[in-house]
Amino acid sequence: MNLELRHLRVVCAIAETGSVTKAASTLGLAQPALTAQLQRIERTLGGSLFERDRRGARPTALGELVLARARVLLPAMKGLQDEAARLAGAGDAPRRYRFGGVNSPILGRLVHRLAAEQPQAQITTHAFWSVDELVQLVAAGRLDYALTGVCGDSIPSADYGLSWREVAVDPVTVLLPETHPLAGRDEVNLADLRHEQWVAAPGDGCFGDCFAAACARAGFTPRKVYEADVRGCFDLVDAGEAVALCQATFRPVTGLVTRRLAGTPLRWRLMLGWHPESAAARMADLVLETALSAYTDALAPHPAYLAWLLRNPAFGLRRPVTAVVERGVRTG
Repeated sequence: MNLELRHLRVVCAIAETGSVTKAASTLGLAQPALTAQLQRIERTLGGSLFERDRRGARPTALGELVLARARVLLPAMKGLQDEAARLAGAGDAPRRYRFGGVNSPILGRLVHRLAAEQPQAQITTHAFWSVDELVQLVAAGRLDYALTGVCGDSIPSADYGLSWREVAVDPVTVLLPETHPLAGRDEVNLADLRHEQWVAAPGDGCFGDCFAAACARAGFTPRKVYEADVRGCFDLVDAGEAVALCQATFRPVTGLVTRRLAGTPLRWRLMLGWHPESAAARMADLVLETALSAYTDALAPHPAYLAWLLRNPAFGLRRPVTAVVERGVRTG
């Protein structure tokens, strides 16, 4: 005999009522029939599931193991049946959004907005260091959308046939300990950082080349570049061992500050990508609009940057956002 879900319900009913007789009444079965079914279940599992005497039925060690598994499987199956029923009644599949991101500053806010607007949607997120790996997974249909960035005027690789839309352009800022001699300035010249050591998160994008070129234009070569995860970058900067580049909407942790680089020698373009022949393409306009709103949400904690955007309209959202920015400055 193969063990089935109905057999697990029998075991649970006996354990919950503490008696084969009471369980038979609960399940609408004759007591001899339930006893015979329990015996078949025990033979299949290779041991007794209950100790039975005049005081009732109490689970054995094997019975406790079966009950532990049954109490996970039965609710899970019930949930699956309920979701399937809702799906069949709706006549359409719930929307699915599978996002992959590389150091995206808006992923959390984008997911928050989609989840609030579409509570039944299936939303998953995946983090990557490699832009190429992310793009390949979208092209292969294993992800729906890519959130990544490129420096300057470059664009992500066109080798995989993805469609790309620009969400926003931000100046790259520098992350410093608040005790750094340059931390009191609103802007820092890149050349003034020539003697610093640097730290960056790993990745295979274009930004390393852009940074090296910007340093060359400023008349120096970076002394040393550590590689660390994001938390490690914070620790190295906080320790005064290095400085780091970061996005303009980054909210620094206690003890660290961000400062704009004078003349904006480095720019970061936030991009949203998808495959034009995928099912995700049908929802791409909605996702792009949500990404734009998520970027606006990310600006709210940065009133000084909002004011800077008003004076520098070439940066910020890739649509007219003067009213949005002005409202952010007044309320920031």
